[in-house]
Amino acid sequence: MAAWVAAVRAVAWLLLGAATWLTRGPAAAFTAASSDAGIRATCSEITLRQEVLKDGFHRDLLIKVKFGEGIEDLQRCRLLIKQYIPTGLFVDPYELASLRERNVTEAMMVSENFDIEAPNYLSKESEVLVYARQDSQCIDCFQAFLPVHYRYHRPHSKDGETFTVVSNPDLLMYCDQEFPILKCWAHSEVAAPCALENEDICQWNKMKYKSVYKNVTLQVPVGLTIHTSLVCSVTLLITILCSTLILVTVFKYGHFSL
Repeated sequence: MAAWVAAVRAVAWLLLGAATWLTRGPAAAFTAASSDAGIRATCSEITLRQEVLKDGFHRDLLIKVKFGEGIEDLQRCRLLIKQYIPTGLFVDPYELASLRERNVTEAMMVSENFDIEAPNYLSKESEVLVYARQDSQCIDCFQAFLPVHYRYHRPHSKDGETFTVVSNPDLLMYCDQEFPILKCWAHSEVAAPCALENEDICQWNKMKYKSVYKNVTLQVPVGLTIHTSLVCSVTLLITILCSTLILVTVFKYGHFSL
């Protein structure tokens, strides 16, 4: 008889637990789903825009990132742009150091054994980390500035120009606290320096974004092979002429003592 009473009580407890789950479980799941849906509904799309300023062989690459209206507390987050430099361009690390001292931009080279004098056909793709700054004229915008320079290319037989394509960068974000925008888009973690001032490594979130332009294409002027003889002859003539003038000046105005 005692065993029968214990079995009845166990069945009653099981039925009570099942009823509690049926009433509360779906409601809790629905609440969590509604919360996630609400976060995604309030998130705006991240847009990135690349612009090339100036003319000639020395250009400025301007990168602008906009998070969209209604996003608050961006001051708690930092934005890092990992820019890939194609073989047709180079970034001068000494120039970057000078710009950092003048507080113009915060950028550093990632690639090692980097040769700024190498022509296009002997160089490799390089990487630069640029720490973006908040735009003073846009509360939900960041921007980064990077000077780039053309490399010398092989002369062509017919066309006197070639093209260099600058691909879109990786967009990395790090927040001191939990930030809703990180839940909006799929992302992965990437290890990178927390700042230029120290060697600490942070786990940045790689963000997905929409680019205004698929890629930035730069037109690079190159020489023509049919002008090789003319260019070499004129260069040699000017070299001989200048060397002769220097020697004449030295012997005329120089003072020699044996």
